[in-house]
Amino acid sequence: MTDHSILDASALHGWRKSSYSGPNSDSCVEVLDDHPSGIPVRDSKTPQGPALLFPAGPWSAFITSLRNGDLP
Repeated sequence: MTDHSILDASALHGWRKSSYSGPNSDSCVEVLDDHPSGIPVRDSKTPQGPALLFPAGPWSAFITSLRNGDLP
């Protein structure tokens, strides 16, 4: 994977709000599943802005660490 971002994240469809974002929060992280190049992540306040693109393996390890409380 050479690109680490998607310049216009609004061009992609199927975004979901992260379960770690509060239900009434205006500051949300959204992720997109099943993208062929990795896991896109964007700020919901700027859907036309860029999304960061993470490789699936490291993203999964990050989520596991969050769930296990391994991160400060």
